[in-house]
Parts: sequence; structure tokens; C-alpha cells
Amino acid sequence: MSLQLKPRTTVRAKITSVGTYVPPRLLTNADLEKMVDTNDQWITERTGIKERHLVDKGVATSDLATEAARACLAKRGIQPEEVEVIIVATVTPDMMFPATACLVQNKLGATGAWGFDLSAACSGFPYALQVGAKLIESGAHKKVLVIGADVMSSIIDYTDRTTCIIFGDGAGAVLLEPCEDDEVGLIDFWHEVDGSGGVSLNMPAGGSLNPASHETVDHKDHFVHQDGQAVYKFAVRKMAESSEGLLSRNGLTGSELGAFIPHQANKRIILATADRLGMPLDRVVINIDRFGNTTAGTIPLAMNTALEEGRLKKGDLVLLAAVGAGFTVGATLLRWEF
Repeated sequence: MSLQLKPRTTVRAKITSVGTYVPPRLLTNADLEKMVDTNDQWITERTGIKERHLVDKGVATSDLATEAARACLAKRGIQPEEVEVIIVATVTPDMMFPATACLVQNKLGATGAWGFDLSAACSGFPYALQVGAKLIESGAHKKVLVIGADVMSSIIDYTDRTTCIIFGDGAGAVLLEPCEDDEVGLIDFWHEVDGSGGVSLNMPAGGSLNPASHETVDHKDHFVHQDGQAVYKFAVRKMAESSEGLLSRNGLTGSELGAFIPHQANKRIILATADRLGMPLDRVVINIDRFGNTTAGTIPLAMNTALEEGRLKKGDLVLLAAVGAGFTVGATLLRWEF
């Protein structure tokens, strides 16, 4: 089978640069053994995680996002003033309002940009990527900065061994620009939402339903609550289904991909999806061992890992896939153009 492109009626968007940032402080499995009833072997076998990065007190999502954005623009040789739109995918905004994108715009010095936040949990980056791409394709903008960033440590209960072993802090940013005439860029996407899964992974308090109170704090309702089995079953099924559906719709099989860059939630989920797609493991990007689940930050962090390891080449077909709280599902097919 070969890629079947739809007739080109609009400008296409492409990724032209990637930048990332993680805070220097590490939380290893050995550290967690001293905090909760767990051990390195149990964590590694069930998740694939060995360590994760955590911010120091006072460091916020906008700080990580800004550093990732700076790295992204520096690699492209673009000044912040040239950025036209900033989209920040996050579930850990600095505050309820203003949007973290506003704070990033100010810290970055992107004086010509407007922007907003997008909340889709672990699917946040592919969702934001498509929104940014459509702004390029419409002709409205030529330089859109898409950032996935989360400080998950701010909403994790470090006495809850079911969640504290999973999450880390980090950010990644990509720059979207119009394709040249001979380029393909972002090709297609597959997004789904199943709102019935909202009860299985959420932060119960802090919104309009359960505003902050002594009771919500005492009940630890400002932390992540997760039904691990329900989330795992949905993620295994839907990451594979969305990936297969997207490839099939474009006349492709997994063996034709240059790289599969999945959300880094659990190594077993990634391997199960790769197996179902018939993907050679040397084309599957996995860095969960070093970063844990950084929610909206995982896919751009994995992109950067692939670049550093020389596993992304110009012309490669690339598949991104994620499943997150909501439940949300997002997959993106693109051709790598730099």
C-alpha cells in the first residue's frame, strides 16, 4: 500500500522545529521506595519508568513552556517577535486565569502573538497540533507555536502509590509553518472523545462543581484520582484502534512508517499498539524510562529524543498517538520535513 493524499486545496502545515525542557531535579524509583510501599522492579515491569523530573517549589507550567519555546525558536533561528500564535496544551495551568499562553507570551517576549490554552489531558498535544495546523492551512497565520507542558507534580498525592510512580514534569514545543510546494507536512488526524470515561481519571475539585474548601483539601480532591484498570483497558484498545483507522484511511500500514511516536503513559500500552500495527520496534520511540508520563509534554519530548538519536529523517512518515483523561483520543499522521 502507499500513501493516498487528498487533492491539495489549501496550504499545508509542517513542523519546522522542536524544543524541549525538563527540570533538573530527578525522582527515581529508589526515591519512591522510601516514600510509598513500592519497589523499582514493580514500577519498571508495570510501567517502564525508571525516573522522572520534578520542578522545584515556585516553578510553574509557564516556566517550563517558555524554556521549551525558547529552545524551539533558537533551533529555527526565529525571534519571539515573529511568532503569531501560541497554543499551550496543559491540565496544570499556572492558575485558572489568565491562560498560561498569556504568561508564556509575556515571558517569551512574543509581542506580536495571541494565544490560548487547550485542555485535553494526555491528548492535549495532538489536539493543539491540529488546531495550530488549521490556522496555518486557513492562511491566517504563518508561524504558530504549539506547546505541550505540564507540572504534574503539582496535582499528585505522593502518598498514593498508584499515581505518584507514573507522572513527571516537562514541556515540549514545535513551530508550525506553511509547507513549500513540494512538501506534505501534516496529512490527517483521528480524534475521539468518550465523556463517559471522565469518572475514571480526573481531579475532582478546584472547578465550578467543587470549589476549593476545607473539605476538598481534607479529602485530597485537588489531586489526580485514577481507576487504573479502566484507564489501561481503554488506552490499550483505543490507541491501537485510532492508529489503525488513521493508517487505513490513508492507504498505509504500520510497516511503512518511519517512526511511531506515542504518548508515553505506559510501556506495555506502547508495545501492544506497536505489535498490532506491525511496527518494527526500532521505529517505535520510547523514552518513558527517563521522563515518566508528562501528560501533554510526552509526544514533543519523544520527538526530541527521536531527533537526538537520529531516528527521524526528512521524508519519513510519522504517526503520533495518545489517549488521555476525558476520555480523549488523538492520532496524527504527518511527513517529517526537516
